[in-house]
Amino acid sequence: MKSEFTLKPERCKGCGICVAFCPRQVLTLDTLGKVYVANHDKCIACGQCELRCPDYAIFMDKVVPKKVQRFDETTGLSITVEEAEK
Repeated sequence: MKSEFTLKPERCKGCGICVAFCPRQVLTLDTLGKVYVANHDKCIACGQCELRCPDYAIFMDKVVPKKVQRFDETTGLSITVEEAEK
């Protein structure tokens, strides 16, 4: 599952809780001690960063795949495919 991040650096006090609880090391702190997304592709959208942030500086919107029926002209069959939907 993919996700979209909204970071509010003005709210971040640099405690590092979100960084510590991220199971995939997606987040890190910059030189000013503010959180930023270092490895977005590794994110599994677990929501631990948003849940643990005491300052409400991280918001996550999960992108849920939507199943759609399509007709495959090559095979003549109806197939089910997933499309990203917010």
